[in-house]
Amino acid sequence: MEAHHIHPELLKHKVRVLVVGCGGNGSAMAAGLPYLHQALLAYGHPEGLHVTLLDADVISPTNCVRQPFSRSEVGLYKSVVLANRLNLFWGLDWAGIPEHLDTNRRLDGVDIVIGCVDTRAARATIAKCAEEWSEVDYWLDLGNNADSGQFVLGEPLNRRNRRRGLRLRTVSELFPEVIQTEMDGDDLPSCSAAEALDRQEPFVNPTLANHALALLARLFRYGTISYHGAFVSLSSVGGAQGLRVDPKCWARLRRKPRLPSQREAKIGRFSLIS
Repeated sequence: MEAHHIHPELLKHKVRVLVVGCGGNGSAMAAGLPYLHQALLAYGHPEGLHVTLLDADVISPTNCVRQPFSRSEVGLYKSVVLANRLNLFWGLDWAGIPEHLDTNRRLDGVDIVIGCVDTRAARATIAKCAEEWSEVDYWLDLGNNADSGQFVLGEPLNRRNRRRGLRLRTVSELFPEVIQTEMDGDDLPSCSAAEALDRQEPFVNPTLANHALALLARLFRYGTISYHGAFVSLSSVGGAQGLRVDPKCWARLRRKPRLPSQREAKIGRFSLIS
């Protein structure tokens, strides 16, 4: 089985993380990143993480149903609220920026970008910013539907990540449809609590985020991983299927015009591993 080895410079200095999107997945990732920061320090990392949260959205009453916001915070920026909360509790100096990512923004000083967005247009923007002249080491993408989702850790093809056989393919390389903006449908916010829960079960975001955080923790602790993502389902026991570090698997996935279904993942049609 092939393995990926962490970029060695990430073990020598503060790891600069940018979280794009502070909704369901983004807020769950933000809540877990301080634990990863503490774990890195305990493992002997010299400085741990510095995290910037980027999102221009404000908190709505519907967000208070399955996202970690309260009624008293309605109308405030999600990114600022989350950053302030984490800083007060953990004694950190992380940043919350109430802006959207656009293609004019250079991702300077970013080692890992974590995409927690829910439109193809937003993913396409991340892909554009992380590729070409960027020096981003990794792009970790999270996405989900009502009761399942996936996360993929990739190395964007840019000045830092050169073309090579075992370069971790990004979500947009494995599943090109995720950045085809013409396929974006109705992404209007849910207008009621009931509708919000119909569109998405309440625990899918933290479940997906915890799996993604566990992958990052293994990468930093052991310096190597044999899988770089997974497909996660709440509808079955043990419903997580890993995505191998395997060029043959990547080639098969790229020939598919869509993300694999949970049934296909379970029967191994895409060379997934548990």
